[in-house]
Amino acid sequence: MGSIDIYKQLSQIESLSGFSGEPQHDNRLAEKISEHRQWLRRLARERPDPERKYKVGVYIRYFNQTKYENYLDYHIKQFADAIEMCPKWELVGIYIDEGMTAPRMEKSPEWSRLLTDCMDGKIDLIITQKISNISQRIFDVILCARMLATQEHPIGMYFVSEDLFTLASYYQEDLRDTCFFPELRSTSSGEIRLPGERELDHDR
Repeated sequence: MGSIDIYKQLSQIESLSGFSGEPQHDNRLAEKISEHRQWLRRLARERPDPERKYKVGVYIRYFNQTKYENYLDYHIKQFADAIEMCPKWELVGIYIDEGMTAPRMEKSPEWSRLLTDCMDGKIDLIITQKISNISQRIFDVILCARMLATQEHPIGMYFVSEDLFTLASYYQEDLRDTCFFPELRSTSSGEIRLPGERELDHDR
């Protein structure tokens, strides 16, 4: 089963209403992610390898704004069906926090349980719909991505909507950077630049 198949199916999940449907309050974050996507278009995109063994934890931020019964069950099944397309992937668990917007991570009990399972070696790949599922504060997500990626057995996160994988090779140098993915860096002149772009010398 090719990688296109699973990622095509995952991308279709986000079109459902009722899940992670909160408005994007952080316009600056949305702009940065858009610019980051443009940077990624210049690279060979990397995603979790369907041929590699992964112990997967799916994280859902659920806000029921639909009139349909058993909609959450249907959403869970869609994730499970997509992961089943990769025989070497094992779905360890699905972790669900309720709420229209993500609070601080420490106030999301299922996210905390998921991180505990990661630290206990039960999970090495987290799949979630979008960055804002985890926290509205980008530095929370950055810190978490760095912590997971620098474990003895690195743990990756894949964000479906943004199509971002934290263990991609083009992020490895950024693991040592205080502005690790997907935050942009500020130059000495106060301008913002993307990872992989060197600061220009404006004095020349």
